[in-house]
This record gives sequence, C-alpha cells and structure tokens, in this order.
Amino acid sequence: MKFAILSSNKPKAKKLAQDVENYLENVPLEEADIIVACGGDGFMLNTLHNLNNKRLPVYGVNAGTIGFLLNSANDLEHISQKIKQAKPTILYALKAEVIDIFGQNYNVQAFNEISLSRSSAQTAKISIKLNGKVRLHSLVGDGLIVATPAGSTAYNLSAGGQILPLESGLIAITPICPFRPRHWKGALVPNNVVLELEVVTPDVRPVKLTADQKLISKVQSVRITLDTSNPYTILFDPNHHLEERILREQFLEH
Repeated sequence: MKFAILSSNKPKAKKLAQDVENYLENVPLEEADIIVACGGDGFMLNTLHNLNNKRLPVYGVNAGTIGFLLNSANDLEHISQKIKQAKPTILYALKAEVIDIFGQNYNVQAFNEISLSRSSAQTAKISIKLNGKVRLHSLVGDGLIVATPAGSTAYNLSAGGQILPLESGLIAITPICPFRPRHWKGALVPNNVVLELEVVTPDVRPVKLTADQKLISKVQSVRITLDTSNPYTILFDPNHHLEERILREQFLEH
C-alpha cells in the first residue's frame, strides 16, 4: 500500500504528520492507495470534500479535540498494521441545490449536516416539503438542521435531535429553538426522500445555509437529497469504529 500523508496547517497536525512519516512512506496523492489525514474533524471533512472523483479510502489520525471521525494518535509505531486491520465505513453525502434571493444557483454537499439559520434579529420562517408534499407550512424559529447519521452526534444532538445509527437509513430534521409549532421536536425521515425547504419572505427574514464548511447567505430555497451514487470510505481501528462510537454516544453517563 502507498500512502499520501496530509495535514492541516495547525502546528500540532503538521508535527503529527512528520511523526507518521517515520513509519509510513509519503507519496504524492496521485500515486497513493490510501490517504492518511492528520488533523481534526474539520480537516477530515475538508479532505473528503477535496477528493472529488478520486475515491481513496481515508484513515484519519486525530490532532484535534473531539476526533469523532478520526483514529487515535497513540501507538504510531504500529500505524501500518492498524491501517491494514482497519474497518472500512461507507459515508454518503447530502447534496443540496440552493437558490438565493438573487436567483443565483449553488450546488453543495455535506457529510455531517446542512443547516438553515436566521441571519437577522427576526426569526426564520421555513416551509418543509417531503417528496413534493408540504409537511409543515411554517417552522418559525432560529432555523433547522438536516443531519446524516454520521453528523447526528454533532450540531444535531446539541440542538436536541436524535442520534441515528449509521445503518439506520434515516435522516434527521431538527428545529433550532422553534417558536412555532412550539412543541415540534423534528422528524426522522427515510434517506431516499427529496426534502425541499422554502424560506418565507427571505428578504424580510434572511436565512443563511451552512453545509459542513460551506456558507451561503440570503437563501430562498433548498432541495436536499442523499447522494448514494458516490460512496466515500473512511477507515477506523476495529475496536473504535464509527458504528460503535455512535452507539456509545447514546449510553453516555453525563
């Protein structure tokens, strides 16, 4: 196996990448079989976004804080063996077709979540349509989150959303500080639905969209689907794989 060792610009990540190179030969990306990404969860997401059509498996090594999508930086001397024994996990990205209030079109994707949030003093007002049918005429509040299982333990969980097992086949829709309907807790929907979100009076109640690390201002409408045609592979140590982490999150004693 040939490895392309990448790191974020942070000193700790750069130092970690240098340490990894003591045990793995670093080759150019175009020659690699596997990417070793040194950094935090943000850098891992950035690496996945930059893969484009080069679908190389990615083994992440944590140089950040949480490192939910990464492996431990301990026992680097055994990293070659750890990669050989690693368990592959397939991730699919949400893809969104976005139109802003000026009629500009954008295409973005997200492995964790797509969120719509108010960008003024006024609450956001958003309608929700599933497979062409209106399910909620007006969600009034700070916004909403559309999360994949991989992203369900992040912003989605902090906003009160449900944790989704990786193989659940579901997407979480979670309101952010809802005012109306006051007691609406969100929804879990099949991951093959077409989700359409329309911002009501976006010129008066401006809303911004965040897709992982991409930000779009003054959004008018969003069409979201799960792109199952483009699988991405992340490698995890067998005793610390993503399915186990997601399951363990549901039984944490706080």
